[in-house]
Amino acid sequence: MEQPMKFSMPMMNDFVPERLRPWLYVFIALCFQISGARYLGPLNEIIGADSNMREDVLMCMYCNLGGMAIWFPMLFRMKFRFTNKTLLTASSIVVIITNYLTAYVTFLPLLWAICFIEGIAKIQGTFECMSNIQLWMTPRRDFRVFFPILHIIILSSICIQDLLSSWFGYIGDWRLMHSLVIGLQLIVLLILTTCVHHFRFMKLPLYGIDWTGMVLWIALLLQLAYLLDYGDWYSWYNHSQTWYITGFALLTFGIILFRMKTVRHPYISPRVFTGFANVKPILVLVVIAEAILGTEYVLEEIFLESGLHYNSLVNSYLVWPVWIGNISGCLFSLAWLLKIKSYPYIRLGIVGTISLSAYIILMYLLVSPQLNIEKLYLPLLFRGFAYACLSIMFMISLHDSMDFHHFFQGLSVFNMLHMIIGGCVGCALYAHGISHYVASLLSRYGVYVDQVRWGILRIRETPGQFMGEFIDSILCMSVKSVYGWVAYACLTLLACFLMFDSPIRRQHPHLMQPWSKVGRRLKKHLY
Repeated sequence: MEQPMKFSMPMMNDFVPERLRPWLYVFIALCFQISGARYLGPLNEIIGADSNMREDVLMCMYCNLGGMAIWFPMLFRMKFRFTNKTLLTASSIVVIITNYLTAYVTFLPLLWAICFIEGIAKIQGTFECMSNIQLWMTPRRDFRVFFPILHIIILSSICIQDLLSSWFGYIGDWRLMHSLVIGLQLIVLLILTTCVHHFRFMKLPLYGIDWTGMVLWIALLLQLAYLLDYGDWYSWYNHSQTWYITGFALLTFGIILFRMKTVRHPYISPRVFTGFANVKPILVLVVIAEAILGTEYVLEEIFLESGLHYNSLVNSYLVWPVWIGNISGCLFSLAWLLKIKSYPYIRLGIVGTISLSAYIILMYLLVSPQLNIEKLYLPLLFRGFAYACLSIMFMISLHDSMDFHHFFQGLSVFNMLHMIIGGCVGCALYAHGISHYVASLLSRYGVYVDQVRWGILRIRETPGQFMGEFIDSILCMSVKSVYGWVAYACLTLLACFLMFDSPIRRQHPHLMQPWSKVGRRLKKHLY
């Protein structure tokens, strides 16, 4: 058993109390995680204010997540090139500038580029904070402890962001969330100026980085996100734009494969996909799980806004059960990973998938235009619990499947699938399913809506009221039908988990090395 290492924060000034130092970095990490591009809590207000489509705003989110995912291989290179204070200060300044610009820029390509840059700054600032307090969280640098605690911070930040942005969108202007983030980052800059000095473990030049490869991966990721996001709007391959994007994506992917085999240090090594036995099954399961969880952004949103007619303030109340589920899932995963050491990680995934199945089945049973909001608390709690368990399980399984040198490259691919592609695939399928069922149900039952029936019903309600209730019923029936198919998919995923005998056992978990040793190994690899 590796001995615990002594925790210290040499970048802090002497007058800062030692007990306060890690908590300052937790606060800074929360400030970075609360930041974002376009905050989706007041989605309808943003669409109305800027005359955007829903797909335009979601593309802002995908660009922001893409910036986070693509930057993972660069995190250690930046850490060993610049000081901690420089990186945190630069990240904070970039978040301030991008949040101000995203509040007012309406030209979509420029807006997407700004959102992408904000994602890079967000993940760089978060990594700098969490990497420096890792020993405080787990003296043995055990990722079985680090990942659950990290997810408590990340998932809590997401819930706080949704709650505050929804509230600001209802009581005033959705841009108030951007003002709040800018104010928090100014506090971060004040802390960095007064409490932190320049420090780094060693200096390594930015040598051997495949910048062209990084640009190609960015292009491929955004092309796929655009294709899946706007595919239903363009009626998929009935429109020439979809064919163009598909062709460009295939060309970009071909160039990436060619460079992987010819470049000495490709941005993402082919060994990530071919050198480790368990990585491919993990990536496939990630896409399936994220596609199922994509019901949050399509089915759940359509049901709440179009079926139940909830506004952003009412939707903010539903953040609380998700938050409780997230925290419960993180704590359950932490206890599972530390205490039940004889079980493989896959069994934690089985628990998460059972919770996800409970969420899908409960939503299928509850969808109705007359549903009370209190009945949604339990399925949303299950969704939050499932998301936390599955995210932690996939990440710790990926870490223990790969060597440390390739882990952050694998983490980049993992987050491309986890944060963007999987969800986009699910949203595209659900949007297509909803449009199919709405058209089918309208053609089937619309013939019964005529002036004779309106005349009979006029005693009780006006034609407008009748048509409103009729459309609400059609939407709810469509959502219920798609939820039924998703339930089959979720149960199939559960069966895959039960049949998959993972060789990732618990006897020899990988522990992270000290920063000085990591730097020496990185230097040896480069030269």
